[in-house]
Amino acid sequence: MENTLEVKPVRALLVSVDTGDYDAQSSLCELFELAKSAGADPILSIEQKLSHLESATCVGSGKLQEIADACKFNEIDLLIFDLELSPVQIRNIEAQTDTRTIDRTMLILDIFAQRAKSKEGKLQVELAQLKYMMPRLTGKGIEMSRLGGGIGTRGPGETKLETDKRHIRRRMETLKEQLKDVEQHRLQLRKRRKKDNVITVAIVGYTNAGKSTLMNFLTQAGVLAQDKLFATLDPTSRALKLPNGVSVMLIDTVGLVRRLPHHLVQAFKSTLEEAALADIILNVCDASSEESALHLEVTADLLCSLGCVDTPIIPVLNKCDLLEDGADDFRISNAVRISAKNGTGIDDLLKAVEDNLPLRVKAVKLLFPFDKGGVLASIRNTCTINYEEYTADGIEVEAVIDEKTYGRLREFVIE
Repeated sequence: MENTLEVKPVRALLVSVDTGDYDAQSSLCELFELAKSAGADPILSIEQKLSHLESATCVGSGKLQEIADACKFNEIDLLIFDLELSPVQIRNIEAQTDTRTIDRTMLILDIFAQRAKSKEGKLQVELAQLKYMMPRLTGKGIEMSRLGGGIGTRGPGETKLETDKRHIRRRMETLKEQLKDVEQHRLQLRKRRKKDNVITVAIVGYTNAGKSTLMNFLTQAGVLAQDKLFATLDPTSRALKLPNGVSVMLIDTVGLVRRLPHHLVQAFKSTLEEAALADIILNVCDASSEESALHLEVTADLLCSLGCVDTPIIPVLNKCDLLEDGADDFRISNAVRISAKNGTGIDDLLKAVEDNLPLRVKAVKLLFPFDKGGVLASIRNTCTINYEEYTADGIEVEAVIDEKTYGRLREFVIE
């Protein structure tokens, strides 16, 4: 007999505190999508404007009572605050609302943990979780809290707390060592690409902008593409042959959100470096979103912090099929309008990539007489060879070469 029991989604209440430091309304909308991506059902939200956060409970006492009443009346399972809470604040809020409480960072970490599939991704997520948990190990109630001060009043919880911290420190060191090995492997792959003159094109941008859909359309990569935030966490690389014959390596990267905590950026630094070290960057955004320009800016700022100052960055306005006819969308210089879903504008995008290729590389066909094998051997070491064939007249090859090499081999060019 089949088990027909369905798991009920977690009923969540979202809490936003507007202190004027950022666009609280837009951030709350994003938190709503994050909660859905994590598998929660955000049934309502409560907002409060404050000049500064309350140190004990984040919100005011009256608002906290309103939250407690809403939790009880609506059978709320989870409170999600749209900011980073201290351990004391979480404990006080849970005590007064009798509802499990998490903050924005904990929610993002939970999504990351669900999405990570590769060894590196899982290591990065666990390390980020432990870094976040470490200062918050104050205990869950009396059994792990200090019972008092002085001889005869210390509880066993203090010892357990220190044991937990030591265990976490050891685990963090182990994770760091394992990540070093994985990063070393990634570094070797980058060196190999550079040696083979492989041109890399990184797809970056705000989460849920359609990066994976674009990757799948261009390369049939089979990357998970869903209408969820952080559907893709692990980077995927696939070869793409441009219309001019040049082959490039297309890399899909983790999506971004506004106010992404610094330690999360640090945790995924090696993954984000795939974008930082690319030859060309496609900054993809959802053109149908009211905050498209802001999304492009968030991504551009992060790329700048990673050192992508001289790298060609092509703004890509995706999901243009969702725009109404005649819609006055924002104008950005060098931007390419596409729909990765139906293929609109893809030719323009590929042309933009070709126009930004480093050293003006091109794919050409060459024919080397058999007595010129030494010349062919030299370009095997410095250029990308797409194919090589022995014919009656000599060795015919198609190679990707730069202008300088083209001038040196002009006599062998047949097409």
